[in-house]
Amino acid sequence: MDDIRNLTGMHIDILREIGNIGAGNAATALSTLLNKKIEMAVPRVQIATFAEMMESIGGPEQVVACVYLRIEGEAPGNMFFVLPPEQAERFVRRMIGDDSFSFQGEAHELGCSALQELGNILAGSYLSALADFTHLNLHPSVPALAIDMMGAVLSFGLLELSRVGDYAILIDTAIYDERRPDESINGHFFLLPDPESFSTIFRALGVDGL
Repeated sequence: MDDIRNLTGMHIDILREIGNIGAGNAATALSTLLNKKIEMAVPRVQIATFAEMMESIGGPEQVVACVYLRIEGEAPGNMFFVLPPEQAERFVRRMIGDDSFSFQGEAHELGCSALQELGNILAGSYLSALADFTHLNLHPSVPALAIDMMGAVLSFGLLELSRVGDYAILIDTAIYDERRPDESINGHFFLLPDPESFSTIFRALGVDGL
C-alpha cells in the first residue's frame, strides 16, 4: 500500500456514505428484531492510526465489550464493534426486556448472545454496504465476543501480527430508540483492512491516490 496520508476529503466522504448506508440497513434490521423503531447515526468517520484508535476508546487498559470478526474475500481484514460495558448492558436490557440484566448476573449467556447478534447485524450491514459500493467479494466470519481490556481484545483479534496494518477506518455509531432519542447507545466500529486491502478498496471505488 502507498502512503495512507494521501487520503483526501473525497475518500472520507465515500467512507462516510458507506457508513451511513450501513447504519440505515442496520437500523432496519434492529427495528425488525426489537419490534420498535430504531434509528442509527454516524456522527464521525475517520482514518486513524492504530494508536489513535486505541486512544479513542480510552487506551489499551480500558475495559470494553467487543464483537470481533474476520473479513474474508478480495479485501481481507478485521472488524471490531466496541462498546463500554455499561452501554452494552443498556442495549441488552432493551433487547431482552429485562431492566435488571447485568453481565455479572445469571443471564450472562443470554446477554452475550444478544450482544453478538447486535455485532453480527452491524458488521453485516456495514460490510454489505462496502461490498455493494466496491463490487468486491467480501464475507464475514462467525463473530466472537469478548469483555476485556481493549489491548487484550485487539491481541485476540489480531493474532496474525504480520498482517496488521498501521491504520484503521473508525465509524462512530449511535443507536437510539425513536421514543427515547436522548438515551443513545454509543459505540465504535473499527475496520482494520490488511495492509494491501486499503488500495484494493479505493481502486474498486474508482478513487486514485493510494
